Amino acid sequence: MEAAAGPLQVLCRVCRLLLFLSQFYILSGGESTDTPPYVMKCPSNGLCSRLPADCVDCKTNFSCVYGKPVVFDCTVKPSVTCVDQDFKSQKNFIINMTCRFCWQLPETDYECSNSTSCMTVSCPRQRYTANCTARDHVHCLGNRTFPKMLYCNWTGGYKWSTALALSITLGGFGADRFYLGQWREGLGKLFSFGGLGIWTLIDVLLIGVGYVGPADGSLYI
Repeated sequence: MEAAAGPLQVLCRVCRLLLFLSQFYILSGGESTDTPPYVMKCPSNGLCSRLPADCVDCKTNFSCVYGKPVVFDCTVKPSVTCVDQDFKSQKNFIINMTCRFCWQLPETDYECSNSTSCMTVSCPRQRYTANCTARDHVHCLGNRTFPKMLYCNWTGGYKWSTALALSITLGGFGADRFYLGQWREGLGKLFSFGGLGIWTLIDVLLIGVGYVGPADGSLYI
């Protein structure tokens, strides 16, 4: 019995060693079990033709005529599952789209970063360089992330109605200018009693038409 138990113990130790080595190999990155990051955007068992652009690889033709309908052959990426109109598993399919580059998309088809350092109230109106990305469900040619010159269009939370109400009621004390962050002008109105009423009346008109805005250059909400 003892002679038979010896080889059995050796075999168990070898099995434990192999199990340990296999786990160490996986943890060290030799075999990754993580799913690709794009899979999170891909609905499981949905229609292939409606998959987001990050879920498919398409054979695009850059010689197509701008603005014309075009058909591209596409293949789903690894780890992505989708079906056709008959709910059958599918890997290769076609996509109907309009021939245009991503930077030529209408404003509703992409998202851009906002700038909080440019002046929205200025003449001429200022622009800034934004980084824009095509929306997931939109298919287009070229890079899906692209720069674009946009007009300054951000808000710091100042309300036009509040500024106008303060200008009408407490404008003689500079409350409207203080609210807009223009403390120098506010002090000037405070100590001059609103410019003897003239400055107050002018500010009511300027704020009313939107010519005077927040000191940080943002838009009213």
